[in-house]
Amino acid sequence: MPYIPLNENLPGITGLLDYRTDTALPIRQLTQILLRGPSSLSEGERELIASVVSSGNECAFCTAAHTAIADLYLGDSSISESVKNNIDNAPVSEKMKALLTIASAVQKNGKLVTQAMVDAAKKEGATDLELHDTVLIAALFSLYNRYVDGLASVTPADPAFYNRLGHILLEKGYLPSENRYATL
Repeated sequence: MPYIPLNENLPGITGLLDYRTDTALPIRQLTQILLRGPSSLSEGERELIASVVSSGNECAFCTAAHTAIADLYLGDSSISESVKNNIDNAPVSEKMKALLTIASAVQKNGKLVTQAMVDAAKKEGATDLELHDTVLIAALFSLYNRYVDGLASVTPADPAFYNRLGHILLEKGYLPSENRYATL
């Protein structure tokens, strides 16, 4: 049960964004830029970062939501599961493994990122912008995970909910729109 009154039809972060719309807009805009804006990382790769960080933070809502979206972008649900279970053995590029390792470090504590990690990512072809965005996505999702769990947002157990949410976010992105969650 949420610690504050939230719209029960809007689980997870969606209810929190609905609760305080003045803070919701900049949150949505930053998320849209980082996860859907121009980038040399694919949308699926950026959603994998969000999924790995959320999983590490044990945020069930964000993990399920961003795993669902990553799966849709990547077309293969085994990739997200592999990455969450063991980055080193996951079927992603060596560059992506290095970036996900950095994201996992940021999820715990930004000071855990080392020069060796950065060097390993650069050796695999990661650009400065990709490093920047990986760290920012990881930091942002750590904030979101704490926001969702810190106010005990509703977390549906039904995987079909996350599949529907994944399709909505895939099609509409993260910016507000009229009736965006009518199909939840």
